[in-house]
Amino acid sequence: MALPTRPLGRSGLHISRVGLGSWVVGGGGWSFGWGPQDDAASLATMQHALERGVNWIDTAAVYGLGHSEELVGRLIRQLPTRQRPLVFTKCGLLWDEHDPMAPPRQVLKPDSIRTECEASLRRLGVERIDLYQFHWPDETGTFVEDSWATMIDLVQEGKIRAAGVSNFNVSLLDRCEAIRHVDSVQPPFSLIDRPAGRREVPW
Repeated sequence: MALPTRPLGRSGLHISRVGLGSWVVGGGGWSFGWGPQDDAASLATMQHALERGVNWIDTAAVYGLGHSEELVGRLIRQLPTRQRPLVFTKCGLLWDEHDPMAPPRQVLKPDSIRTECEASLRRLGVERIDLYQFHWPDETGTFVEDSWATMIDLVQEGKIRAAGVSNFNVSLLDRCEAIRHVDSVQPPFSLIDRPAGRREVPW
């Protein structure tokens, strides 16, 4: 089965109009977990979504403190190459290994971005991430221009295919766009959360 697809901006990626978010499959035991999850059921759910035509899975390093990415990686390894979904993941939320229930810190330092990217590549078991996004704006004082330059380097090195952001306001988007095109913007937007429709979506 195939679902209608649309181009993701100018990234060259064509994605189904519906994707699968894997926040919940990370399980519990961390500050923003959804409680215990059954890994077999999670894998079956992701497989079912692909069979119904979904061609991309959205995850993040912080979901389950790496566990969601590991599960997505297990799914990918079980599939023939032609059936593998596009994989989108995020960086910039660092957790405390000694206190997993502590809220993660918003860190977009260049060295940290690189370290997180390498860790995500290992957990996912892929050579290149299809879309890599900043999860939240930095709170350490790092200039967004320095963070975004690191993303550009990762694209040029072939570690990621497209670069985007999540939860960025228009001011931060403008600063990134001045350096290199932002391939994707993932704001909170739903039937009950509408402000992005007046701000980031028109941008």
